Amino acid sequence: MNLKHWSVYFALLMGTCASSYAGILTLRQDPETGAIRVFREGGDVAIMTQNAAPGFRPYIHPILSPDGKGVLTELSPSHHVHQTGVYWGFTRANGRDYFGNPGNGYWHRVSCLPLISKGDAVQWETVYQMLDEAGGVMMIETQRWTLRDTGDRYFLELQWTGEAVTDVTIGNYFYGGLFVRMPWHKGIESATVNSIGQRNRAADSQRALWVDVAMAIEGRDDWGHIAILDHPQNHDFPQPWRVDKNLGVGPSRAKLGGWKINKGEKDAYQHQLVIYTGELNDGQLNEDWLQYSGEKTLPPSSVWPGGVITSKKP
Repeated sequence: MNLKHWSVYFALLMGTCASSYAGILTLRQDPETGAIRVFREGGDVAIMTQNAAPGFRPYIHPILSPDGKGVLTELSPSHHVHQTGVYWGFTRANGRDYFGNPGNGYWHRVSCLPLISKGDAVQWETVYQMLDEAGGVMMIETQRWTLRDTGDRYFLELQWTGEAVTDVTIGNYFYGGLFVRMPWHKGIESATVNSIGQRNRAADSQRALWVDVAMAIEGRDDWGHIAILDHPQNHDFPQPWRVDKNLGVGPSRAKLGGWKINKGEKDAYQHQLVIYTGELNDGQLNEDWLQYSGEKTLPPSSVWPGGVITSKKP
């Protein structure tokens, strides 16, 4: 069994050791690999892992379900071998594809550090150089992650910043930026729904406050969910979304056209992931979005006046 499958197998095997109640979280960093793992108080199985190899794109995988029964992310599936759990990658940055090249001389780690190692919320940061064809530094990207655990749901916030070391042009493309890969396979029960109520591929390229991707998970009777929330301070909010045919999901400003980041300037984005199991309730996700965004009301024509969607009926 290779390392990719062993991490998932171990999490499934030990998942019952994970508490289903909220509590204190702790970060532990592997001194050899640099990976940061998140543990619940009294637990001996990580609920999620930040991977940070020196020459490989940073990514989060595996993410264990909040009740410890099943893994909700996938690493390098056969249908998209370059996709790595939860990650960030521009598809066209000065003509370079950082989305499709997690290694291959595209990335160089500067640091991976715990910032808040213990508490009701924990926080960590990765800093990577995005390399040009000659091995020079094109951009320095910083990912700052904050995790809260309510027992039945995780709230994982990302603050992404890219500092241009040289002039950088992000080209128009179908996808690029934050992306989530769950363990989809042919024939699996699954569904993607956005805040407007559009489903699956109908949600592709549509602008929405949030997108929820859900599917059957090995070891569970119900579905696992990862919802991604957009933030009103992001460029071109609400951004259009990429929903691929295998239900890989991520916001993609690049669908609207390219833009330039001048040398010495910074670009920034923020998103929240809501990670849970069971049924999708669009009203609850709308409330989550209001709390995350700080807005008092939902933007007009941006939400779906629906009800509860059960996990058994995609």
